[in-house]
Amino acid sequence: MQGLALAAICVLAGLLYAWLIGSSDYGNSYYSAAAKSMTESLSNFLFGAADPYGVVSVDKPPLALWPQAISVMIFGFHSWSLLLPQVVEGVLAVFLLHRAVRLWAGENVALLAALILALTPITVAINRDNNMDSLLVLVLVAAAYALTRSVYSPDGRGRTRWLLLTAFFVGCGFNAKMLQAWIIVPVFALAFLVSVAGPIKRRITDLLAAGGVLVVSSFWWPVLHDLWPGDKPYMGGSTNGSALELVFGYNGFGALFGYGQRPGGSGINVPLAMVGLSGGSPGISRMFSPEVGGQISWLLPLALLTLLVVGAAGYRRLWFEQRGDPAQRAGWFLWGGWLLITFAVFSFTEGIFNTYYTVMLAPAIAAVCAAGIAVLWRKYRDADGYGWLLLPLAVALTAVWAFRVVSRDLPWNGWSRWAVLATAAVAVAGLVLGGLSVGQRRALGRPALVLGVVSALIAPAAWSVGTASVAPTNGGFPAAGPPNEAFSALLRGEIPAVMRAVMTGVFPPGMEMPPGLMPPPGMPPPGAEPPAGMPPPMPTFKPEELPVGPQRGGGFGGTELFEENRKVVEYAQKNSAGAGITLAVEGGGLTSAPFIIHTDATVVGLGGYLGADNAPTVDQLQRWVDEGELKFVYTARPEGPQPGGIASMGGEVQRERLAWTERTCTVVDPAVYGGTPSVPIGKLPTPGFRDATLYRCG
Repeated sequence: MQGLALAAICVLAGLLYAWLIGSSDYGNSYYSAAAKSMTESLSNFLFGAADPYGVVSVDKPPLALWPQAISVMIFGFHSWSLLLPQVVEGVLAVFLLHRAVRLWAGENVALLAALILALTPITVAINRDNNMDSLLVLVLVAAAYALTRSVYSPDGRGRTRWLLLTAFFVGCGFNAKMLQAWIIVPVFALAFLVSVAGPIKRRITDLLAAGGVLVVSSFWWPVLHDLWPGDKPYMGGSTNGSALELVFGYNGFGALFGYGQRPGGSGINVPLAMVGLSGGSPGISRMFSPEVGGQISWLLPLALLTLLVVGAAGYRRLWFEQRGDPAQRAGWFLWGGWLLITFAVFSFTEGIFNTYYTVMLAPAIAAVCAAGIAVLWRKYRDADGYGWLLLPLAVALTAVWAFRVVSRDLPWNGWSRWAVLATAAVAVAGLVLGGLSVGQRRALGRPALVLGVVSALIAPAAWSVGTASVAPTNGGFPAAGPPNEAFSALLRGEIPAVMRAVMTGVFPPGMEMPPGLMPPPGMPPPGAEPPAGMPPPMPTFKPEELPVGPQRGGGFGGTELFEENRKVVEYAQKNSAGAGITLAVEGGGLTSAPFIIHTDATVVGLGGYLGADNAPTVDQLQRWVDEGELKFVYTARPEGPQPGGIASMGGEVQRERLAWTERTCTVVDPAVYGGTPSVPIGKLPTPGFRDATLYRCG
């Protein structure tokens, strides 16, 4: 019966993750274009090339992209073939979480943990997308399973083997999202150290061996990239083409502490708080903020209460020198430590933080909450004092928080808040009535407990089902909950309503300033001069000065190839005269992805992800032209880069490419290919192709 329950949970997860993925818009366009490009050659596949010519790689190791590229090789290039690997990875993570928790806390707790993970809204959103996080979660859960097997292994040799496998899986996580996978390393090491029997010297020796495996399994690919003797793509996101530099720079400590991200350099010049993608401000409340709360926070109060109760009980045992169960202790260190350290790092990250990163919290929350409910039930059932009150308190606390989160956006499953309150009220009443009489605790408590669990899952389940019922559209920033119309407008090249209101100062009834746009501590208020090195304040406009509707060529970041751009690439294909590169597009992978996705042309994005990488160099561009490899470049108007234009995010190296293009190439009259003339644009913070211009070179 329990095996059928696990199968049903896995099927439920598969349905939530796979529903309508064939109707999606190819997920994250940057990675989708890379997956297609990686099928062009072995070098492209090995190094994760972002373009079919193999000029620049994506800005991460390619491990998570390899399953996508293999799926494309087998099934062809479709949206569902790109997203199918993530569906499989998500279901496997649910299954492996069950196996890990079952060893630690029993079958029923494991089933509940698997169900919670399957129904976590951000888990549903990320497994319907092709970002790296699905594989990251899978290999980290696999690492937790291996560590649990190590702790429960009856002999020292088996214990060591499983610990080494733990390190290997974390290293795989590193090759999916670099240092983010290492966040949990300290608590994994601590869980092993304090929970395994045997001499302390043997435990330390095992940990040192695991550390060696971790280093090798993490750094083999960056070292391979940097030492590769033949041609290879430039490492996207790095300053010198080195994968090791990327590890400790932009995608490592730079992401954590915010250094290395300067105005005019690597960074999107759109205030993402305007479109609900900022991830909230750093601080202890970030995980509960409007931007993040609906993704992951539903059961966080229950998880934190559980850890407080378990921690207090463990401290009390230590105080009275009572022996505990080392294996049980390992589970709490593993899952509770995973939760706390990841919560802390994400809460106070000052650099890059996207809301979907929180999916890394989901397995730990699921395990802690499932085990916590069992702990609270035992305290309710067996307590002589007031400990039985903890269970109804947990049910009430979880319901109140769910009510608060749902109330932030009532049009999206607003009914669920009343269902949560009603169910929780009955559950709490049953628990309280049963708790007043020791003889009635089982008779009244059991059905009340089941009802309490149901009340905790109603709201996240509603969000998850709602998310699964809509074809994925915001692949670059996947999120559960209401469709982000502001972001969709931005991808079309429109100015979203909230952005228009901020830029003009005219807010329609019911619309307020997004919280993420309030100046952080130390920053001047709107209108004041910014500190040295900071970008200038956003310009203000009269309502009639802002364009309405989609703009010429659309915006950046989406997968749609707008008609203007389709005409450009078709013209380049017909007139490239056998050139190896059909079209070079300024703005990097963010601008070139739709061309790669929707055509078979060899299109190269200049400048890595956003145009800020020095790849290709000006000298390389000149060689391509001299050798007849490049005939057409799609970049900014001759007047130079303009805020909001195709060449507005790449900084100094992008300006060097623009100057080379103007010196070397000539403008193609749009009438020749049936296009429309590029137009001057003001200081608009919506990046797009409005000023994009086609040049013929050589």
